[in-house]
Amino acid sequence: MDSISPTELAAIDGATIVDVREQDEYDAAHVPGVTLVPLSELAARWSDLPTDRTLYVMCASGGRSVQATQFLEQQGYDAVNVLGGITEWYREGLPVEMAGSR
Repeated sequence: MDSISPTELAAIDGATIVDVREQDEYDAAHVPGVTLVPLSELAARWSDLPTDRTLYVMCASGGRSVQATQFLEQQGYDAVNVLGGITEWYREGLPVEMAGSR
């Protein structure tokens, strides 16, 4: 399974990021432009994701995204785990939309 740091991911123009946290976590803070597919719904919704590009999978700190990345790879996707999740993304000073900041 491949992994990428948030800084490396942020440098990829047009990257497709899949956030596998739950709705309430996403609502509190998320990376702009991500696709939300909670891990609890991934088994039912994985086929809705695009197959023609690499999917970068993110959660809060990296645990759920490892599970989701492995699952997506088993379905034939090119999936890459985002190390440290949104916690590390925020820590590295990358853009995050927070609840009430829109």
